[in-house]
Formats: sequence, structure tokens, C-alpha cells
Amino acid sequence: MKRAATSGLVFHLGYRPPYDWPRMLGFLQTRAVSGVESVVGQQYCRSTRGGAGRRRILRLGERPAGRGAKPGSGGNCPSLSRVTTEVLRRIRQLFDLDAAPDRICEALGALAADAPGLRLPGCVSSFEQATRAVLGQLVSVKMAATFAGRMAERWGTVLEQPYGDITHVFPQAARIAQLQPEDLRPLGVQLKRAAALIEIARRVTEGRLQLDNVLDIEQGIKELTALPGIGSWTASYIAMRAWSWPDVFLAGDYLIKQRFPGMTPRQIERYAERWRPWRSYATLHLWHNDCWAPSVNTEVAAAE
Repeated sequence: MKRAATSGLVFHLGYRPPYDWPRMLGFLQTRAVSGVESVVGQQYCRSTRGGAGRRRILRLGERPAGRGAKPGSGGNCPSLSRVTTEVLRRIRQLFDLDAAPDRICEALGALAADAPGLRLPGCVSSFEQATRAVLGQLVSVKMAATFAGRMAERWGTVLEQPYGDITHVFPQAARIAQLQPEDLRPLGVQLKRAAALIEIARRVTEGRLQLDNVLDIEQGIKELTALPGIGSWTASYIAMRAWSWPDVFLAGDYLIKQRFPGMTPRQIERYAERWRPWRSYATLHLWHNDCWAPSVNTEVAAAE
């Protein structure tokens, strides 16, 4: 393992407790892209871009006192102070540090009782997250991360100063926009998915698709689903992770359907109405809690 420089800035970021750091780390570790991000012990590390295209390393861990996240920025980032505001904004979104767990738990009730500190994982790059959502269509979480790692190794930016196993920055939209679907075949990516993510990259590069600072979520989802190869699940997952929208419910998700045996997606949607406006958090709790079962609801069960 190569050593990296340890210079950098350290910040302590506040949040409203409780915060389920182990579950957040577990979620990110399961989906970690090789060469781009990693979880070592109780610390999350990843590469990212800052101002003027500079590459930098983010290292994040929980403070021992449990009162705040402790992001550190080191490696090849001596000029981080110039883009501190943007970097910290990305960190807060990635770790959902602005959530109000008391309000969320009140709305979710018994569903959130076992993990009141569960947060909605965000991202540091909307394009990267959109790409990973497309790569995750109809494959396992591990395989989706493998595809993303292969893309990073093939078309990402090599770090001049690696940090442990982190050696690349995920490729930008402009780089992927230059590809053809056949270019991704050697990586194992199905051609339809390759075409979809390349189309996203081209539209982002040309300014025809907005993935950052999306305010009209419904319109954003509509624009995504209008693209070939982008269905409701993919667009909704992008809204949940890339845009940190708190009220997305993935009724058609395989695992979610397993939590509602014998119910149609429409019936599941009806049931989930009780969790508005925090259905993204409800989705996360359902993913994590395999012991949960829906209560009997005659009105929902009768819906067709």
C-alpha cells in the first residue's frame, strides 16, 4: 500500500443526533468503487474533484464524542481552502448531516424505531451517482460497484499521489460522452446500459440535462425517464441519492416488494403514503429491517 502525504485541513461538522454511523459506513462500504473510495476501520475515504479541476482526497470519520462528523482532507490537496465551502457542502450531502431525525422518526413511527439515526446517503458527484444507478440496473450491488471501478480505472483520472488503495478520480461526463456503447463491452456492461449512461454524459456535457442543483424533482425525473434505457426505478434512485430528495419511494424495487408479500406495486404505493414526506428514509429502513411486516390495512389491500 502506497503512502500519501498527510497535509490538509480538518473540520468538525455538526449534526442533529442520533446518527447511525455504522449503518452509513456499511451502506457506503457495500457499494464502494475500487480505486475511488474505501472504508477502513471506522473511516470513509474517497477521491473527488475541487476547484479548477484539482483532485483531492476526503477522509471522514465520527468524532469519539459522537457529536459531529470529522472530515479530513489530505493527500494532494494543499489548496483546499480555496474551495472549502463547496467541499463541505458535498460532504454534508453525502452524509445527510442536515437531516432532522426527530421529525423523520415521528413520521415513520414503528418503522424507524430500531434505527432512529439512519440517514440518507447522498453523493459528491451527481453525474457519478447517475452513472452508478444505470450500472446497477438488474445486477447485484457488488457487480454495479465492480462495473464502476472498471470505468474509473479505464477512463478516470489517475492520482499523482495515491492514498492507500485510492488511485483514481471517477471519470467526468465529458470523458464518457466521447465513448461508444461498444467501448464498455469489455468491462462487462450490457450495451443498452452503456448507451444509456453515454447519452446521459452527452446531454450533461452539452447542457441539455441538468443533474446538479435540481429544484423541480418531478420534472427532473420526467426528463430522465424520457431517455432510452432509463426507467422509473433508475430515475427515482437518482433523485434519492444524487439530489437527496427525501420523499422517493421505490415501490418496484425487488427488496421492497419482498417486504410486502402478496401486494401489487400500486398497493405498496398506497401503503407508503403514510410515510410522506420522508419516503426515501422509509425505503432505507425497509432495506435494513428484514423483520418488518406491514400492518393489516383493508383500504390498501382492496386497492387495485
